[in-house]
Amino acid sequence: MCRLSSLLPLCRKPSQHLSPVKTRECKASFCGDLPTATASSSLRSPLLPCKREASILSGYRGSPSAFLSKIPDLSSEGWTSSQENRPGVYEKLGTPQGLWTGGEMANPVPSACCVVLAAVVVVYAQRHSQLESHTQYERVGADVTMKCGSMDWDAAVTWTANGTDIDESHLNGSYLILKNVDLSQSGHYACYEGSSWHLKYQTYLRVGTAPQPPVNYPFSLMCRSNNYPKGFYCSWHLPTPTYIPNSFNISVIHGTKDMVCEKDAIPKNRCHIRYLQLFSTVKYKVTLTVTNPLGKNFTTLTFDEFAIVKPDPPESVVAKPVPNNPRRLEVSWQNPSSWPDPESFPLKFFLRYRPLILDQWQHVELSDGTSHTITDAYAGKEYIIQVAAKDNDIGTWSDWSVAVHATPWTEEPKHLTTEAQITETTSASTSSFMAPPTTKICDKGAMVGSGAMAVCWTAGLVVAAYSVLFI
Repeated sequence: MCRLSSLLPLCRKPSQHLSPVKTRECKASFCGDLPTATASSSLRSPLLPCKREASILSGYRGSPSAFLSKIPDLSSEGWTSSQENRPGVYEKLGTPQGLWTGGEMANPVPSACCVVLAAVVVVYAQRHSQLESHTQYERVGADVTMKCGSMDWDAAVTWTANGTDIDESHLNGSYLILKNVDLSQSGHYACYEGSSWHLKYQTYLRVGTAPQPPVNYPFSLMCRSNNYPKGFYCSWHLPTPTYIPNSFNISVIHGTKDMVCEKDAIPKNRCHIRYLQLFSTVKYKVTLTVTNPLGKNFTTLTFDEFAIVKPDPPESVVAKPVPNNPRRLEVSWQNPSSWPDPESFPLKFFLRYRPLILDQWQHVELSDGTSHTITDAYAGKEYIIQVAAKDNDIGTWSDWSVAVHATPWTEEPKHLTTEAQITETTSASTSSFMAPPTTKICDKGAMVGSGAMAVCWTAGLVVAAYSVLFI
């Protein structure tokens, strides 16, 4: 609790009083700014009741003794109730005219109290001022030693890593020793003086590696012309991460002339070079240098103008069946949009296709045109189809286009009509009631007389009855 009521009378005559509002402002100015450990003591109470005076004192960065030497013995000044009659006090305190300073001084005691409070404010500001931090880079597997600022080797200190206390087993005196560091030990390290916890040193440790030798990674730099004859681009990447920031510098030389490589905004690992001379037989030399705080490496490419020409894949590939042709598929595509002049620099194409049930591709090379009809497809089988492109005379084939799928035309099955089904059913029913064609029921020529006729009819009825039973 800030003992405002007990100490304010020391800095003013008993006849003067602060308003409740001014009292709350003064209490907030000092009780809220000083350390908690000091807040319980009477020295922490506000002896200078204005926040502006506090900001002046806290902004002082000299030593406490130097500050105290600038404060006069105010007991000899003989304060009066009129601010206009005490300009010397303002000058010696370094306080601008017109700032409220607490009223009249009744005796020398308030002078000593104000001086003590000023010293406390200065020391607090010094102890809590932010030290300038820096970044320390170390290789994976290295042993790291950190010194606690200007502290002596045998000084009592506390080290923290990302806000957590470090065990004393890692200390050699006041030095911090980290053995065989790895990536997990990157972070913020700070050193504090003894029990006062005065920050003495802080750093950000970044553990990583130097760029790897490019001889082991030949594809870390690549140059290609996909818009011939306008120019070419070069792109690069690190095959293995370094875990720390890297900078890339690329240089392009054509014969003896340096060329400008304009870096792209996206992606950042690419730059473009415009051709200054077409059909040149002079080689290009591109050098990429990778640098980080732990080391530097470079790689170089040398090539002819024609060797790096490689178009982008064809676009808008479409495959569809041919009506009434169960073994044909019609395939069409478009030139890559990045190829600037297909009339002057025509492309040829390479088509590949296969049914999904097989792994073996069939190929067709086309010298012109942007369509082709497959004539040997398996009926009813789904096919996968891709196309590649290449300049007619120079360079290499593009990557394959996005795969498309298609199935050849198949004839729809025919369905029986209702009338046909009815006719078939009726015929089957009639035939089931007919006697076998070889059955001879009665031979009229062999029978004579009415008795014979009766026997004939009887036999016919018996046969009919048996036929009904068997249905």
